[in-house]
Amino acid sequence: MGTLTLAQANQIIAGALAKSKEMGYKPMGVAVVDEAGNLKAFAREDGASMFRFEIARGKAYAAVAMGAASGVLAQRARDNPTFFTSLAAAGDGKFIAQTGAVLVKHADGRILGAAGASGGTGEEDELICKAGAAAAGLLAG
Repeated sequence: MGTLTLAQANQIIAGALAKSKEMGYKPMGVAVVDEAGNLKAFAREDGASMFRFEIARGKAYAAVAMGAASGVLAQRARDNPTFFTSLAAAGDGKFIAQTGAVLVKHADGRILGAAGASGGTGEEDELICKAGAAAAGLLAG
């Protein structure tokens, strides 16, 4: 397996939304990007509020850009706000260092992309992304 496939991206989204429903979370948006930060797939549940796409994609984009789950990035942003503000500007608004995304990895550890969610708390968003990666038979990091 070389790259993240559309089928895998859709499995990640389906698994994430199933976990969200199981947990009773608010309607979510889930975005999956490839290793270069390009959008692979996105879904927004009925009733999800606006900005779900932009936020979910921004979280995933930031995770893959920096090679770290967004929870780690959120802490780094608190420690170095000027640098992370610069990254957000350089990313044309696509870079959001906020909890709610995970790296998606192959079993051998290669980063295939990232999944980001928006609609719940950052912890809820991250939890469903982890569940989505597992549903696709991939690792979350």
